Amino acid sequence: MRIALPHDRPCPTLLDASAAFDCQSCGACCAYSADWPRFSTEEDAELDRIPDELVATDLSGMRCEDGRCAALRGEVGKQTACAIYEARPHVCRACMPGGDDCLMARAAHGLAVELPISPQVGEMAAKRSEGVVSHKSPT
Repeated sequence: MRIALPHDRPCPTLLDASAAFDCQSCGACCAYSADWPRFSTEEDAELDRIPDELVATDLSGMRCEDGRCAALRGEVGKQTACAIYEARPHVCRACMPGGDDCLMARAAHGLAVELPISPQVGEMAAKRSEGVVSHKSPT
């Protein structure tokens, strides 16, 4: 589906879009896949900051319970928080609010995926049947 903005401007790039949307603390990204929170480019000193009980037994990434990261606190779709936010892995830092990974995870949990997802950013009414989304710039 094509999303058109007023004056048929091209859609913002992922970097532009993620800068416009603030995190909703829904936790969907942290409860999307047990295979997702993997360590990749972290230095040993960074990994040492993560408590052992939150690391998978094979040391490949974060430990997951029932498909959600063990560091996630709270109820998905409500208010959540990361118990190791300051020490979170690079893959977690790379998930951008409003980005593809964020929206895919939100959709998997039945959460709103229409942009923007933050009421502080502005209003956007989707016209799915027409494939057009109207946009109001943030004030």
